[in-house]
Amino acid sequence: MLKTADRKRGDRSWLLWPVVPIYPYGQRRTLRREIIPGKLWLFEQVQGIFYVVVPIRMTVIKLAEGGLLVFSPVAPTRECLRLVRDLEVDHGEVKYVILPTVTGVEHKYFAGPFAQRFKRSQVFVAPNQWSFPIDLPMSWLGFPAKRTHTLPADPRQTPFYDEFDYATVGPIELSVKPYTEVAFFHRETRSLLAVDTVLSIPVDPPEVVAQDPYPLMFHARNSAQDPLEDNPANRRKGWARIALFTFYFQPETLNVHPLKSILQNAVSSPNRSKKNYFGLYPFQWQQGWRKSFAMLRQDGQLLVAPILQTLIFNRGPEAVLAWVDRITQWDFQQIVPCHFSAPIAATPADFRRAFDFLQQPDPQSWSGFKHNLPKGDLSTLGQIDRQLRGSVPASPEDKSENG
Repeated sequence: MLKTADRKRGDRSWLLWPVVPIYPYGQRRTLRREIIPGKLWLFEQVQGIFYVVVPIRMTVIKLAEGGLLVFSPVAPTRECLRLVRDLEVDHGEVKYVILPTVTGVEHKYFAGPFAQRFKRSQVFVAPNQWSFPIDLPMSWLGFPAKRTHTLPADPRQTPFYDEFDYATVGPIELSVKPYTEVAFFHRETRSLLAVDTVLSIPVDPPEVVAQDPYPLMFHARNSAQDPLEDNPANRRKGWARIALFTFYFQPETLNVHPLKSILQNAVSSPNRSKKNYFGLYPFQWQQGWRKSFAMLRQDGQLLVAPILQTLIFNRGPEAVLAWVDRITQWDFQQIVPCHFSAPIAATPADFRRAFDFLQQPDPQSWSGFKHNLPKGDLSTLGQIDRQLRGSVPASPEDKSENG
């Protein structure tokens, strides 16, 4: 007879993790939260690289005539599927599965396997789908061929239009493949379902992240010699640094040790376990990182992620603002993004305010627009932008001047 711990590991197993080999690899916990009793639920897991972990979320909504709509599936582990099946018992079967993005690989590669487990569901995907490095048929990516449809340009042509409206942004041409995302509006609950376009950063780590505090403790340290200690202060500290990593990759207040120093510090680390990356800890945080986090978080206001501000939406500002205008016609009172906090109490005016940067052109900025974020923190994204445009990487002097 299986022990409880072994049974849980089996229930949380995700065998397709090598397709996108990111933390937590083959073991994924699922947290289900009921937001509106009998109507709206959130299913949350975590994902990340080098313990930079953030929530990834799917939304499940009960349809008026019974049955469920699933927006942006997460990994269909046995635990996750059991939690969905429990809802089916009381509220009807999964009728629709929605993949609202083309670029979010961490969303796309769950959707096909999830839909396969619900044989009677119809699958609707964002237009302009692609795969990298070779474009493959959706059926080759795990989507059921006879049940998968592209979301039509006119939402009235869908079988769920009486309850849901949606708006599509894109395709925005990038250097590799186009960007497209679809935001859904559920009229009854007045909920805007978003993927990656807007979010809100909490001060405390989200519950699903705090379930396993090891990544928080890992990043709360100042050196490889510091012990891994779990306490509220370290959880907040680790979470703030994880947020800075997530949005800036390398914020201005972060230095990375040379390889020789990293190895020397690892030898003297009190914890050289595999879980602790054998003592490897390449980060050195400078004073000012707390201020950087506060400026990023903006008191939890709606935020367009810096990578979207500077590398994607700035390449199609007119189309993005037209999409924002369409969304702000909906009378929503909460937003459910696929990452960070959810739900977020927000109005159409709040949503529009998050895109104000697109109405502030700046010919002196490498992105073409003003951003309410520190230029130094955006410098790594600036380097990526220059590489995407095919230019020579900037020197350190250029970085400090152009941010």
